[in-house]
Amino acid sequence: MKVNKADIVISAVSPAQYPKTGLPEIALAGRSNVGKSSFINTLINRKGLARTSGKPGKTQTLNYYIIEDSFYFVDVPGYGYAKVSKTERAKWGQMLETYFTQREPLKAALSIVDLRHPPTEDDVQMYEFLKYHSIPVIVVATKADKIPRGKWNKHIKIVKDKLNLREEDDFVLFSSETGEGKEQAWSLIESYIKS
Repeated sequence: MKVNKADIVISAVSPAQYPKTGLPEIALAGRSNVGKSSFINTLINRKGLARTSGKPGKTQTLNYYIIEDSFYFVDVPGYGYAKVSKTERAKWGQMLETYFTQREPLKAALSIVDLRHPPTEDDVQMYEFLKYHSIPVIVVATKADKIPRGKWNKHIKIVKDKLNLREEDDFVLFSSETGEGKEQAWSLIESYIKS
């Protein structure tokens, strides 16, 4: 997809604030600092639309980005960051559960993991949660450029095994540095938007 138009529309914390347009939504879930903002920025060829931060745990709302007036990327709060208080975490958990279980226009979730490390317990829980609620999942393994190409297969296998990736779910190897996986990610996203 060639993106000429992309904007952040709202940072929502409750269903009352979700956009009422009925356009399809693609959620991005992943732990803090896994590269969700860089993923969005790479896909839409814009450097700073989704703010990348050296400070993990920055996204604390559901950030809605409208793309080409045809669908939304919804960046959900990163999980697994220790410096966030238990009450904050519980609030996020509630917000995510409400969003994922009740949001009609949600077409699929991108489960974003770091290729360099085995998925964490939080990653596994998130994946299981999405499967439990029958939400189609595309697993995106970021930071592929940080690993020698010859070791990709080994790392991919570790990620798939740890998540117990189901056959029906797609897997994308991705790098915001090199653009690896960008076309594949777009074609999968478009297939869900159109379904």
